[in-house]
Amino acid sequence: MTSRKDDILEDDIDTKDNAEPAGLEPVESPGEADALRRECADLRDQLLRRRADFENFRKRVERDREQAMLDARAQLFAGLLPTLDNLEKALTASADEVSLREGVQLTYRNLLGFLEAQGVIARDPTGEAFDPQQHQALLHEPVAGAPDGTIVETFRKAYFLKDRLLRPALVKVAKGENDGESAD
Repeated sequence: MTSRKDDILEDDIDTKDNAEPAGLEPVESPGEADALRRECADLRDQLLRRRADFENFRKRVERDREQAMLDARAQLFAGLLPTLDNLEKALTASADEVSLREGVQLTYRNLLGFLEAQGVIARDPTGEAFDPQQHQALLHEPVAGAPDGTIVETFRKAYFLKDRLLRPALVKVAKGENDGESAD
């Protein structure tokens, strides 16, 4: 009894006039067939090993990536802990206004130092020309002696991580004294 696979193979052979596929030579002896089978089995084993190696590599890279993210988060939070300690000191301080202010100043310096160590830079743009890419204007007012489009007051500083804007500055911008007024 022949299987469907054998029927298909026989049909293919019949339609090709028993021609050998290009690049393959006919097997002349059973020893050669056994050698080819062993070579095929070896190549299959190599393929399976390479596939398993690649899958292990992929899993290792994913584990390493997750570990790197966890390490970065741990470093960030560990850097914030002294600031948390100082806030705790400020909250437990007596009602003395001076000691409370000192605690808050210490906390501010710790947090600012930590951010600067991470590459975060605070910038006060007062006196600079208004740039909508880095500043958010809350007010436009005529200001004597200030050129049109100049930032005259900063309500909140801008913060950058290297060249990347983290938060725009909130500012007041000077506008020309004649803007909005009609000339006589």
